[in-house]
Amino acid sequence: MNIGREYLKTVIQRFREMKINAEKAIEQLTESELFWSPNEDSNNVAIIVKHMSGNMVSRWTDFFTTDGEKPFRNRDDEFVGDIHTKEQVIKLWELGWNTFLTALKDIHEDELLKTITIRNEPHTVLEAIERQMYHYSYHVGQIVYIAKNLKSSNWKTLTIPRKR
Repeated sequence: MNIGREYLKTVIQRFREMKINAEKAIEQLTESELFWSPNEDSNNVAIIVKHMSGNMVSRWTDFFTTDGEKPFRNRDDEFVGDIHTKEQVIKLWELGWNTFLTALKDIHEDELLKTITIRNEPHTVLEAIERQMYHYSYHVGQIVYIAKNLKSSNWKTLTIPRKR
């Protein structure tokens, strides 16, 4: 067994599952619920999606040859509520995930220990993937939590229902 190849296969599968779980939560929300937040200092689902997409496109475009924090990225803008439709949210979501998953699929096991940079800091490709696993799962958890609270008793569970 090739450990690097097995790692890449497994991590790609986990990221795909993460994406699907978030999509199942987002599907349950109405358009207006995508833009709900408990207070002005909290992010809504649309903002979280916008931030994740911005991060994915910046980090994973030409990641072997350029820093993961691209000059075109304006991270602060990712937290500005300037998208207004579910269609825009889904378009950003797909752009980010397509960029990220395509980059992951193109990595060869012998490149996992290669050094890349994120914000001028060296990371192995493996470290960069794990950094994103932590970051993206954090935000997917936020999306699911917001959606579950908004839907309350109408929530359709994403995993095994309680007491079954």
